[in-house]
Amino acid sequence: MKIGVIKEIKDKENRVALTPSGAGTLVQAGHDVLVEHDAGTGSGFGNDEYTAAGAQIGTAAEAWDAELVIKVKEPLEQEYGFLKDNILFTYLHLAGVTPSLTEALLTAGTTAIAYETVEDRHGGLPLLAPMSAIAGNMAATVGAWYLARFNGGRGIQLGRILDERHGTVTIIGDGIVGRHAAFSADGMGANVIMLGKDSARFEHLQQIRPGGMRFVESGPDTIEEAVKNSDVVIGAVLLRGSRAPHLVTEAMVKRMQTGAVIVDVSIDQGGCVETSRPTSHSDPVFVKHDIIHYCVTNMPGAYPRTATIALDTATLPYVLKLADGGMPAVSGDPGFGKGVNTSRGRITCKPVAEALGMMGAYTPLMELT
Repeated sequence: MKIGVIKEIKDKENRVALTPSGAGTLVQAGHDVLVEHDAGTGSGFGNDEYTAAGAQIGTAAEAWDAELVIKVKEPLEQEYGFLKDNILFTYLHLAGVTPSLTEALLTAGTTAIAYETVEDRHGGLPLLAPMSAIAGNMAATVGAWYLARFNGGRGIQLGRILDERHGTVTIIGDGIVGRHAAFSADGMGANVIMLGKDSARFEHLQQIRPGGMRFVESGPDTIEEAVKNSDVVIGAVLLRGSRAPHLVTEAMVKRMQTGAVIVDVSIDQGGCVETSRPTSHSDPVFVKHDIIHYCVTNMPGAYPRTATIALDTATLPYVLKLADGGMPAVSGDPGFGKGVNTSRGRITCKPVAEALGMMGAYTPLMELT
């Protein structure tokens, strides 16, 4: 199979979907790999490294023309013209972005497979997990940075001063983002409140990292109370394939302390804070109701070398399976099949169709195969 690797054009997005080592693995398996010129330079991988691995270097049009196109982030509007009836494998987050992307995929007949909805045999999200971990690690440090008074923050340092913890971080969600954010904030020496539904999971976390973390069962009243008294609020809510619910309302934001910080990691899926809106690495924050909001939609792109290697490790077995067996290899694997969001002009992921109000365009994947 011919595989195209795209150079990302999203703001300051320096990740790439395939390392030279990964390209070599695919070439050795008998596949043709064409990498768009300079696709890997932002992650520290030069064109010569890809050619040494057996890949070809080409133009964007040549890479998009492949049978299987792999990238990191969802196609932007200026890339819609490249879409066709081939296979696209990338992060899509269709429920959280403009419906125009879904419409473009349907019009082109693209079979679009989303990393974030592929499941493993245990029901986990193996292709979302590494980027969730990186974003979770970032969330605490980003919040700490914007708390600085010269950034307009409260002037509270998250950290242990001698034997006393300073600053309060509330994390809404106890998944991978939430756990990594909790570990990072706790490691700084902040007081950490995790709001979630699984107290047993939190007890396991405390065994791993006993410290200043406290678990509170998530609900409107507990969220409101925790948010009101926090220096940093980290949104880490995920509904698979669907739009994130607004668990932090605008009224709650208005009651927060002036100069507090919100880091809404859920922004890819629309955000779990009502006042959130997407931002970029070039313009990462805005202030509303005297609260600093950080809502960058591609947080792991800040650390592209680490993120690319982690992503390649997770996705390469799936890319290889897809390249070897085509779509029958996907439809024959229930977990992999859940990654298919569009195919043959139809939406095949029900949560996406529901979130976009496009149930009329929904057809289960099994009815198309």
